[in-house]
Amino acid sequence: MGCTEPAASALAGAKAGSLLGDIPTSVEVVTSRDMVKNAMGVGLPNCSLKGIQAAVALGVCGGAVEKGLSILSEIGEEQLRLAKQLAVSLSISTSVPSLYIKVIAHKGTRSSVAVISGEHDRFSFLQKDDEILLSLPVDNCSSVLDESDEWLIGKASLADLLSYAEAAPQEAIALCLDAKNTNLVIAEHAVRNEYGLSVGRIASESLNQEPGSLSEAFSLGSALAAAASDARMAGCPLPVIINSGSGNQGITLTVPLAVVGSYLKKSDEVLGKALVLSELVGLSLTARKNRLSALCGAFTAAIGTACGLVYLLDGDLEIMDRAINTMIGNLTGIICDGAKMTCSLKIYSCVEAANLACKLAFRGYSPGNESGIVGKSSVESMDFLARISREGMEETDKTILSIMLGKQT
Repeated sequence: MGCTEPAASALAGAKAGSLLGDIPTSVEVVTSRDMVKNAMGVGLPNCSLKGIQAAVALGVCGGAVEKGLSILSEIGEEQLRLAKQLAVSLSISTSVPSLYIKVIAHKGTRSSVAVISGEHDRFSFLQKDDEILLSLPVDNCSSVLDESDEWLIGKASLADLLSYAEAAPQEAIALCLDAKNTNLVIAEHAVRNEYGLSVGRIASESLNQEPGSLSEAFSLGSALAAAASDARMAGCPLPVIINSGSGNQGITLTVPLAVVGSYLKKSDEVLGKALVLSELVGLSLTARKNRLSALCGAFTAAIGTACGLVYLLDGDLEIMDRAINTMIGNLTGIICDGAKMTCSLKIYSCVEAANLACKLAFRGYSPGNESGIVGKSSVESMDFLARISREGMEETDKTILSIMLGKQT
């Protein structure tokens, strides 16, 4: 509920508050630059507040830990009043993973500590006064020897992911269909209402809500995905089912496929498998880079969208391979400058690029490995993409945050 980084921040605050057992007089927050970047400009659901400090304060002052990342789905008047009065200091650490937030709550001589890291709802450290209640590795997938699902999927080939999708268990198909349905609700709501830049609402104005051609279905899918992001980034209190910790990525990977699948009159079974594939490609690309980085997640998610679209159009592995290479040859380098209203612009552009990559791939076109960072295969291209994100964009990430913080002074 709401953008994921503020939700995680509120969750950490709520845990610190529950361990303290009282409303604190002051709170310290230590976090990574990427967490700050992704929470600075995004609206919180059910209130007019923005940013990590506000999210932590809301969590500390009455958030329900058991709600997990839906912790901001309800905000009481007293909770909001107390949060606005609470002193919350913020510092950025350069020695922690990109997904990290530490909340320290104080009242008199008593204190509590809650740390979320590695995943948006993963508590890695808990302390009540002098008693350490939990202490886990800060990053749950930091070692190449870690045989976690995230490590495994980061090494998977496109053929591996397609093979799994085609034989996907019913519970995986059901989960992805539920994601599609949930995310379509906020998309359809947003084309009827004004949120943020209204990218999706305006882009869909000239389109039939019942597409008359595949081209129109492609365009409507792009518009609806952008609309859902318009609403989410403005703090719309409707839920989104996420991918890789990101609501915008979850939207990008599902809404366009919902529109095109409906136009093609595909069965739930076929659409479900296409969604499984797109979600897996999105997860695999995020595992290759980082959950939070300087590389826009809408772009990597849209690569999964392209694969799902090819699947819906009865394309094979070779066509998907071409579509991935086209995407990487086209939009690599699109930056993440935080979660905010312009995310919908990027989603629209990235899904439109996925549509084009799909069309070109079916005609037999894609860039070859003589083209920049494009590899001989999609797997090699994805590895190059990961290197760009991890090695090449580190300084870019620092510069982006420096610019964003500079505007706050």
